[in-house]
Amino acid sequence: MWSARRISRFAVTLLRRILIAVLVLVALGYGGVVGYMYFNQRALQYAATGPVIPLAETRLTAAKDIALPSGDGTINGWYQEPRSGMPVIIYYKGNSKSFSEEHERYETFVAEGYGFLAFDYRGFPASPGTISQDNILTDSLTAFDWAAEQGAPLLIWGRSLGSGPATFVGSQRDAQALLLETPFLSAVTVAGERYPYLPVTLVMQDQFPNNDWIRSVEEPVLVAHGTADTTIEVTNGERLYALAPNPDTVWIVPGAGHSDLWAAGIWDQAKPFFERALSR
Repeated sequence: MWSARRISRFAVTLLRRILIAVLVLVALGYGGVVGYMYFNQRALQYAATGPVIPLAETRLTAAKDIALPSGDGTINGWYQEPRSGMPVIIYYKGNSKSFSEEHERYETFVAEGYGFLAFDYRGFPASPGTISQDNILTDSLTAFDWAAEQGAPLLIWGRSLGSGPATFVGSQRDAQALLLETPFLSAVTVAGERYPYLPVTLVMQDQFPNNDWIRSVEEPVLVAHGTADTTIEVTNGERLYALAPNPDTVWIVPGAGHSDLWAAGIWDQAKPFFERALSR
């Protein structure tokens, strides 16, 4: 017969072993989740699939297809020169589908006399290659520099993911204005808000630190965001705007989600903003 003391000692030992086993399983599970996120992070961060709408199927009858060498590949997009004396809007797209999906925006730009340049980063539907922060930034500078060679004043418009390359280009090049639609403070900030239990700062490769780049942006800045944005929380845009050295306008739309700002009238905010910037 076991004594009470021996039984008690056995119970403590068993409990300790069970606790250690549970902790090991939790650690292994957590490590598995972190490992999965690390090795699949770009598939989770980008949704670079979808059809490319042919230019001929749009109302952009005066635009042309362009192919620009960039890095180890080529970026493909559309360009239309502006009406005489008007600027060109360089449009940096978001993280899903093709730039061609937003042709109605470009049609509005053109109807108002603006030129535009829009394209897919490498790895997105119209531009073969590999997606990475470095490639996106390289492609974005390539597009800007090509547009600058055409001679018209340049305006930068970055939407969602595109707020990253747009802010970076604004910090590296001279444009007339920078418009940021549903921007993030940084991509790693959004990841941290979405996955607070993961060490995203340590493992995330494409962090797009807008909060650093914006400090070197000399252009006037307009930030647009919606209070019901569940993709990039509205405080990202508000905090980013607060860091801009040359802030012009912050436009916050009550009840607007991540993809609602065009329908909510962002062009009616953008056009006077661009006119103010061009008149300086």
